Amino acid sequence: MPTRGAPCEIAAQRLIGIPPLRTRPILRPTLEEALHERHRRGRPVRIGLVGCGQMGTDILVQTSLMRGIIVVACAATRPENVAAAVAMGDTAHRPRVVSGVTEARQAIRRGELAALTGIGTLCQIPEVDVVIDATGRPNAGAEVATAAIAAGKHMVMMNVEADITIGAWLAAQARRKGVVYTLGAGDEPSTTMEIIRFARTLGYGIVAAGKGKNNAFRIDAVPDDYRAEAAARNMNPRMLVEFVDGSKTAVEMTCIGNAAGLSPDVPGMHGPAAPLHELQNYFRPKAEGGLLSRKGVVDFSIAKGVAPGVFVVVEAPHPRIIERFDDLHVGKGPYYALTKPYHLTSLEVPLTAAAAVLFGTTEMVSLPVPSGEVGCMTKRDIEPGETLDAIGETCYRGFALERADAVRKDALPIGLAHGAKVVERIPKGALITRAAAIPDKSLMIVALRRKQDAMVARLTAR
Repeated sequence: MPTRGAPCEIAAQRLIGIPPLRTRPILRPTLEEALHERHRRGRPVRIGLVGCGQMGTDILVQTSLMRGIIVVACAATRPENVAAAVAMGDTAHRPRVVSGVTEARQAIRRGELAALTGIGTLCQIPEVDVVIDATGRPNAGAEVATAAIAAGKHMVMMNVEADITIGAWLAAQARRKGVVYTLGAGDEPSTTMEIIRFARTLGYGIVAAGKGKNNAFRIDAVPDDYRAEAAARNMNPRMLVEFVDGSKTAVEMTCIGNAAGLSPDVPGMHGPAAPLHELQNYFRPKAEGGLLSRKGVVDFSIAKGVAPGVFVVVEAPHPRIIERFDDLHVGKGPYYALTKPYHLTSLEVPLTAAAAVLFGTTEMVSLPVPSGEVGCMTKRDIEPGETLDAIGETCYRGFALERADAVRKDALPIGLAHGAKVVERIPKGALITRAAAIPDKSLMIVALRRKQDAMVARLTAR
């Protein structure tokens, strides 16, 4: 291959002993540039969206404002409702209810959005490059991800409850298939992970990572108490209760831990009222005036002013670095809280979908061996013969545990709880065990969790 470069440049390199480059470095465009080029060429990144509730509607509206990316198909329980979501954004992109792959392809070629009910059908559409799950239901997330990966589609998971249950398994399957499996940008886990990667790349130790809790913390909350507030906020009451009772916080912190190798310091985490400018004073070792028995944990603050942001408490490893941090008024070392004051949830997810297709990159993904688990703490007495309801309802709330602790306690993973049959009396305030509540074996997520447990056992036995 002939040597590239200007003759004078090559001569200068030889003079100072630098071997000439055989090829010029490849400069990757920014995501904005890559999407604009896709728009210019009339080849947008094509999304298949599953779920058209609050999150799905956000994505439809957000993509209508962007160039180079478009939702071409949407699977929903009631596909006729897709029209209302589309009308909030791109009214020119008219939805058409279809019943199969052939009809969907015809609609897409006409510039219409194919609205359908079947997850499998959506994943089989050749015109779909990447699938986004916006269902919010753990088993639905398992079904969507499995179908997408099997069909060779990139998969963006907004369903954090599914990810903390089977994310390690799904990531392994995606790697085998040569596609991307990733959590979406914008939620607290991925926003926190962005800071963790930044800090670790610079060589700083992670002491604690977490978020400010968005809603008042009431562990016995049930949907009936929050219907009016949910209606005023355009939310499902069950979803609101998942935030209020702490389940969502446990799920999100476990998701961060599983991707970053962090875990709760104590069962349920500390959750202090740590003010924004004192996070580093709370989340530091006990020997130095803090709460922690060790470094490398996930936790949260209930103090006002932290939410809707996220934080990572880092340890500066060198006197010179401490001097610079102090000089820049980040705090007083060696511990510093790096914060981001906002997260934009589903509005950022199209960026993850685009990056998966254009660059093959992930936003965040579970490590092969997860470090945490979310168990189920009862909100009331539960009797034999009952069937457990969904996250955010009346039976239980999420409770974060270190994985080894969850195994010792035989904790029922929260992603397997919905539909589980109770065979022993479980008092209020108790951790539900796998022996006390038998998961519904007909659910795909239950079968996949068995496979993940076997995979983790093999990896930890090495």
